[in-house]
This record gives sequence, C-alpha cells and structure tokens, in this order.
Amino acid sequence: MGYTETRPAARPPTEWEEATRIMTEEIREHGHPITGWFAGGQVLLLGTIGARSGASRMAPIAYTRDGDRYIVTASKGGAPTHPGWYHNLVANPIGTIEVDRETFKARASVAEGGERQRLWDQHIAVHTGIGEYPKKTTRIIPVVVLERVA
Repeated sequence: MGYTETRPAARPPTEWEEATRIMTEEIREHGHPITGWFAGGQVLLLGTIGARSGASRMAPIAYTRDGDRYIVTASKGGAPTHPGWYHNLVANPIGTIEVDRETFKARASVAEGGERQRLWDQHIAVHTGIGEYPKKTTRIIPVVVLERVA
C-alpha cells in the first residue's frame, strides 16, 4: 500500500469574504460596486502593506472626495478596535488606491480638530449609516485623508 498525503480541506469563504471578493471584482471591472450592500456607492480599493506581516493587503472602503483628496473613515462598523488597514497606514502611510478604473499611489494622513469634524460631517452626509457607528464604540473613529503621490 502506498502512502497518500492528506491535507485539510480548504475553509470555504465566509459570507463577508465572498461579498468582498465580488465587490473587488466589480470595482475593478466597472469602477464601482454594482451588486450587494454598496451597489452604486462610492467605494474604492485601498492597498496597504501589513504593519506586522509586510504582506500586501486590499480592502474595499467607502469614500468621499474633498477636492482632489479621497476621504475614508476607519469605522469598522463601530467595532471597539480600528480596522487593520488603518494600522497598516499608520505604519506605512503610502498605499494604493483603485477607483474609477484607475490605480495610483496615495499618502495617508489622519485629520484632526476642525478639519476632522468637517470631513466627518461631509462623509456621513453621503454615507449616512457610518454616522451611527460612533454610538457603538467608545473610540474616536479616525478620518483618513488620502492624497495622490506623483
């Protein structure tokens, strides 16, 4: 009898992972999501380098514009911790944005004070659900400004 190596079966994707995969494909093909909970919404793909792992990461994130700048919030649905992509940008503020069928490098900075409030108000006027997230957490949700790098 010969030896046959057995490997554990691959874990099927979670509902969130599958929805994220589909949304990523739609953003790359159409410039925005066309199905799911963000259908037709302003969503970009943010590429970062893992703060601890050094691995490439990609996250779909709702955005607004402030002139030429892209504004995103590290809301994580009101969870008690910041999302991984936020920690990645704090460690390495240069990321990649895919939006409107274009890909480019961007530098991240965290808005503070009056600018943070102005950008937050502008953002939740478009993405109203995000405005409810501060009620779910004690942390201040960071507002991140992404500016194109030449």
